Amino acid sequence: MKILFIARASLYRNKGGDTIQLHKTAEWLGKLGVAVDVRLADEDIHYADYDLIHFFNLMRPADILRHARASCKPYVVSPLFVDYSESDRRTRKGLAKWVLRLFSGDRIEYLKVIARRLLNGERVASPGYWWYGQRGSVRRVVRDTAMLLPNSFNEYHRLQRRFGVDCPYRVIPNAIDPDLFALTGPDTGREKGLVLCAARIEGIKNQLNLIRAVEGSGLRLILIGAAAVNQRSYYEKCREAAGPTVIFIDAVPHEELAAYYRRAQVHALPSWFETTGLSSLEAAAMGCSIVITDKGDAKEYFGDQAVYCDPGSPASIRKALETAIREGPSPALRGKILAQYSWHHTAVATQQAYRAILGVD
Repeated sequence: MKILFIARASLYRNKGGDTIQLHKTAEWLGKLGVAVDVRLADEDIHYADYDLIHFFNLMRPADILRHARASCKPYVVSPLFVDYSESDRRTRKGLAKWVLRLFSGDRIEYLKVIARRLLNGERVASPGYWWYGQRGSVRRVVRDTAMLLPNSFNEYHRLQRRFGVDCPYRVIPNAIDPDLFALTGPDTGREKGLVLCAARIEGIKNQLNLIRAVEGSGLRLILIGAAAVNQRSYYEKCREAAGPTVIFIDAVPHEELAAYYRRAQVHALPSWFETTGLSSLEAAAMGCSIVITDKGDAKEYFGDQAVYCDPGSPASIRKALETAIREGPSPALRGKILAQYSWHHTAVATQQAYRAILGVD
């Protein structure tokens, strides 16, 4: 079985959780004997070598349409369906703010494609995207897919409500690497009042309101992550708002995050939307208390074993941080993650989906 992974053209220029998800899935599929090649959507590809194509990011349907049609291969899609609409309306400034307030979520995504083409020179892979539009293109991708592989049941149901789609699907959980993020030995060395946020710095991750939440609280905050390619102004606003108790650290290699998770009492991700919160899974496995947004799919992973906050309210975020410190981490959550959400589990579930599509015993 040989599988082709195709991801957004900016996968390495603007690294995010999807970069980790894609490469860890490929790595652990390899351990199961599944051969995987990773290519970017703007590349020319010889499809004949592959049995099946696995696309990542349904919200970039132009990339998928081009390769799906040219290859004539069965394909699956990991949707990674993040709803950016509230974040765009709440965090964008100037002309963009007013434009985004006038349009629906699908129209906004269409405008973003135009902006990426004009500002970054990103090629629109499928010319048909221009007349199908965002919504029509997504529906065409879903219509022809062999299977969707969402990260949660809630993600699939959101797709159903948003696009009116109904197709075969299997939930493939997001995960951690237990070899990197397993708390071994005594849990000592936690720094009192230390809050960590490991995420790319951009409007949807809401670091600005997190900075406002810790101001005057006595808590210290470490932000680990690079500025998103198209949101340098947001990063500068975060720097301007940050007091002396806030430390910025550029993106670090994934394997180095464990040392930071071990130091912090709390990991906070008060995003405007999360499908999972990959860094929150890792931090919980490393013994951190978890503060996470109440918007998106995270509750399917964290249940009642995390503290939820309203991303629009610094007061709500501060209260959640104080509660998380007072109550401490959840051993049950840590055990659940290690038992159910490893990349091995993800790879096995993904391989089973491939086998079902290809009719392989």
